[in-house]
Amino acid sequence: MTNDQPYSISEDDFDEETLFIVSQTFKALSDPTRLRILHLLSKGEYSVNDIAEKLSLLQSTVSHQLRFLKNLRLVKFRREGTTLYYSHDDEHVLSILKQTIDHAQH
Repeated sequence: MTNDQPYSISEDDFDEETLFIVSQTFKALSDPTRLRILHLLSKGEYSVNDIAEKLSLLQSTVSHQLRFLKNLRLVKFRREGTTLYYSHDDEHVLSILKQTIDHAQH
C-alpha cells in the first residue's frame, strides 16, 4: 500500500461481530487511563499494585480497567501465588497505539 492508494476494506471484513469488536477496541483506546496502562504493559509485566503505584492510580481503578481490557483480549494475566501479573496480549493493538502516538507527535 502506498500513500496515493487508499486502504480498502471489503464487506467480508465488516460483519456485525467484527464491527462490534472494532468499536469496542476503539472504545478501549479512547480512555486515557487505559492507554496509560497499555503503554506501561507494553514495557513488561506488572501486578495490579505495581500498575497502581507506577501510574498513581487507585488499585480499584486499575482492576476495573484491566477487567475491561482483559474482556477484549488486549491484556492477559498469569497467577503467581495470590498475585496476578498482567501483560499485553495483542501486538496489533500495540502497533495501532504506536502509530497513533507517532501521528499525534507528527
